[in-house]
Amino acid sequence: MTSNKNTSAFINNVLTTDIEKITDIAEKHFKNIPNERTFDFLSEDEFRDQVLKFLRIIAKYSPEIEKRQFYIELSADVVDFLKQFNSERSRQGFNANETVYFILSLKDIITDYLFEQKDIDRDKLASAVKIVSALVNKLAAEAYELYTKSREDVINKQARQILDMATPIIQIWESIVAVPLIGTLDSARTQIVMEKLLEKIVATKSKVAIIDITGVPTVDTRVAQHIMKTVQAIKLLGADCVITGISAAIAQTMVQMGVEFGGIHTRALMSDGIRYALNLIRKSSDNKVEM
Repeated sequence: MTSNKNTSAFINNVLTTDIEKITDIAEKHFKNIPNERTFDFLSEDEFRDQVLKFLRIIAKYSPEIEKRQFYIELSADVVDFLKQFNSERSRQGFNANETVYFILSLKDIITDYLFEQKDIDRDKLASAVKIVSALVNKLAAEAYELYTKSREDVINKQARQILDMATPIIQIWESIVAVPLIGTLDSARTQIVMEKLLEKIVATKSKVAIIDITGVPTVDTRVAQHIMKTVQAIKLLGADCVITGISAAIAQTMVQMGVEFGGIHTRALMSDGIRYALNLIRKSSDNKVEM
C-alpha cells in the first residue's frame, strides 16, 4: 500500500527540485502548438512566471488531496491567486477557455514528467498522477467559475450604469422630484428605479414625487405592484406622489388586474402633474405661514 504522505512528498520533491526543467518543457510544449496565441501576448519571462506560480501551488497543496479523500476546498489565498491570475490574463488578451486550457495543459506536462522518473514504485506514480490530476482539475474549474462570475459582475455593473443613465431622477423644483419612465418595464428595472426615487426623496427632502409613465407601452401585475408599493413608501416618508401619463391601454390593463388607485393622485400629462405638485408645495407653504 502506497503511503499518501510519501506520495505527496514525492510530488513536492519532483516539482521543487525539477521546477525549472518542467517549466522548460511547458514552454516548449506551448511553442510547438499550431496557431497557439500564448506568446503573442506573453514574453518568455511572463510565461515562465505563470507556470512557476502554478507548479508551486500544486507542490504546496498536493498533501491535502488524499487527506481529504479527494474533496478539495481551495484556501482563500489560492482563490485570491486565481482571481489575480484571471485578471492578469484577461488584461493580456486571453479569454476564459484559453486560461483553462493553460492550466489543464500543466496537468499533462506534470504527469508525463512524473512517469519519466525512474526507480519509482508504479503504485506511487499512479497515486501521484491521481493527486495532481484532481488538484489541477479543481484549479481549472475554480478559475473558470471565477472568470464567469467576474464577467457577470462587470455586465451587471454596466447594466446598472446604463439604467442609471436611462432613467434619471430629476429635481425639477425645490421639494419636487420626477422620474420619467421610458420603454418596457420589468420587475427588476422597476424595483431599482423606485429604490433610487426613494433615496432621492430623502436626499433632497422633497415633498412631492412625480412618476411619469408616458413612455411606457405596457405594465404587468408585478410592475403595477412595485409602483403601488413605492407610492405607499413615499407617503411613509412624509411626501406626496402623483402618477402621470397613464395611457388608455395601461388604465384598462390595471383595472382588469384589479389594481386599486384609491388615494393615489393621477394626471393625464406630466405638465399637469408638475402644476399639481407646485400647488401642493404652495398650499404647504401658505399653511406654515398661517401657523
